[in-house]
Amino acid sequence: MPAITGIVITLNEADNIVDCIRSLRRVCNEVIVVDSLSEDDTVALAEAEGARVIPQAYLGDGPQKAHGVPFAGNDWILALDADERLDEDAIALIERLTLDDPQTAYAFRRKNYVGRHWIRAAGFYPDAVTRLYNRTTAGYLPKKAHSSVQAPRVERTSAHIRHFTYASLSHWMQRIDQLSTRDAWAMKERGVAPSSLRPTLHALSATLRKLLLKGGLFQGADGMTVALTTAFHAYMKYAKLNELYENEAARTEET
Repeated sequence: MPAITGIVITLNEADNIVDCIRSLRRVCNEVIVVDSLSEDDTVALAEAEGARVIPQAYLGDGPQKAHGVPFAGNDWILALDADERLDEDAIALIERLTLDDPQTAYAFRRKNYVGRHWIRAAGFYPDAVTRLYNRTTAGYLPKKAHSSVQAPRVERTSAHIRHFTYASLSHWMQRIDQLSTRDAWAMKERGVAPSSLRPTLHALSATLRKLLLKGGLFQGADGMTVALTTAFHAYMKYAKLNELYENEAARTEET
């Protein structure tokens, strides 16, 4: 198997980083952690596991995930989030790959969990994500929110990544608060204008998409949970974008 560098971005991931690095070590001969100035034990734990830690204030999703790539000793990169693990079928697949075509990147099916519960409804599965790529031809797009790997060609595999997305439903709500704040900031950076209609319109669109197009209406409680949380996230990120502009205008008036 060719040499692979695992790359993880972190911010206060002491509860996750050790298991993530150990998962990557199953197929990677090098692990790099790009840390957004964590205030917990993330850095010490990562270094104790033999990872190289590169401190970097958060640049946004895509730029942060790309930041560690130039430090890699290998051209093949395997990117995981700190709360993700390679499933056994993904490990077996990667061990079989010859990786002789740098034009091809590899996507995995992601299992998203809330606590111990695997959510499969309303598009939460198979949730294909491209994570194994050659840096000479592919890489993360410079998007500050919800970035993804762009590659000349992507092979969708049937192997899995386990994503321990939320520790509980309460944690899900907390993450929506955090991620909607990040998304609002990224949209403002891109110059997205405020709108009094967008929060409601995007929330309604998200609800219909998840319930009807993704089949959540027929998938019981999980389908409804995904639809409602997606709608709430959509509403809050646009409402927070409006708030950012309102606060900016208020500061301008004060000066």
